[in-house]
Amino acid sequence: MNLDFTAEEESFRATVREFLRDNLPTVLSEKVRTGKRLTKQDMEQWHAILNRRGWLANHWPVEHGGTGWTFAQSYIFDLECALAHAPRIIPFGLSMLGPVLIKIGSEEQKAYWLPRILDGTDWWCQGYSEPGAGSDLASLKTSAVRGRDAGGDHYIVNGQKTWTTLGQHADKIFCLVRTSSEDKKQEGISFLLIDMATPGVEVRPITLLDGEQEVNEVFFTDVRVPIKNLVGEENKGWTYAKYLLTYERTNIAGVGASMAAFDHLRHIVAAQIKNGRPLAENPFFAARMAKLEIDLENMKTTNLRVLAAAGHGVAPVAESSMLKIRGTEIRQEITSLTRRALGRYAHPFVSEALDEDFNGTPVGPSYAAPVAADYFNNRKLSIFGGSNEVQREIITKAILEL
Repeated sequence: MNLDFTAEEESFRATVREFLRDNLPTVLSEKVRTGKRLTKQDMEQWHAILNRRGWLANHWPVEHGGTGWTFAQSYIFDLECALAHAPRIIPFGLSMLGPVLIKIGSEEQKAYWLPRILDGTDWWCQGYSEPGAGSDLASLKTSAVRGRDAGGDHYIVNGQKTWTTLGQHADKIFCLVRTSSEDKKQEGISFLLIDMATPGVEVRPITLLDGEQEVNEVFFTDVRVPIKNLVGEENKGWTYAKYLLTYERTNIAGVGASMAAFDHLRHIVAAQIKNGRPLAENPFFAARMAKLEIDLENMKTTNLRVLAAAGHGVAPVAESSMLKIRGTEIRQEITSLTRRALGRYAHPFVSEALDEDFNGTPVGPSYAAPVAADYFNNRKLSIFGGSNEVQREIITKAILEL
């Protein structure tokens, strides 16, 4: 099934493609296409290009620097960027914190923080998960205690966050912290903005199987945070966190990324030979590819429905959980089939081969290089952002009222 767009939307698609052709640096698209590691400078370069065009925060209201696009235009933009192998837009400031500030933040916070997200002054990371509070996020223990001295009102923050994605690049972190232990655990949480240059903040890398430092531990020891960095009301952070997570889970679905990965898989099964014939003609593989394509088309339709609802001010709840579940399952199935399609070439893995300046001898065909790393890295998709098991509970409560 192919989704039909209006003539105006097709014209917009042509505009996006022209922009990408003229402005997406070839070195960046090639690094993305071949699975090379992106540097902080690479990601910042693409953000700056989009910001100059006014397209970086395309889902924000126009008065805050957004585009005023329809849901279909946002969908088309994300899809075409993925198919052109553009670097992904880092979501923490733009797709997570930004919408929370726009909906809940004070006018002073909006005026100060939103422009700094757009122009790249601040790089944000997310301080949610803790060693004892992953899927059960409300069990978090990082504390924020009010204090007052000659320097004015402030919080003193102590605790630990973990799995902090790209925290090694960040200079700011938005955190869920415990400000009360008197009521239900969900009711004593606040949403706090913290400068990572503050004394007492320590970032420690967690090295993954592919040698990448994608995630980190962040420790807080008597970290002093101004009261003005509290977003919304004290002890109401759980409500704000749930609002943010609907955006995160919809983003995790990764429709555009899945379509680009599926196109890559089709290229591989057409090139790989089994028993003298392309793997694409193998009945077993053809059947799994057909099911995967159907699932992907269905997810595209659901994604458009969710975007349409969000465009009318409806924050998705069960729908974002559905997208998160199906999106992560589809992305895992794509990498699993890709690994199977490559056979013996999927087994060897040279971490250094993902670096831009690698000059060694590649193992297998060029399209095999990132497959092992993608396969293992994508195992996490069904866990982070709220595990898929937790998402099924959310769906059950929201739709079946059980």
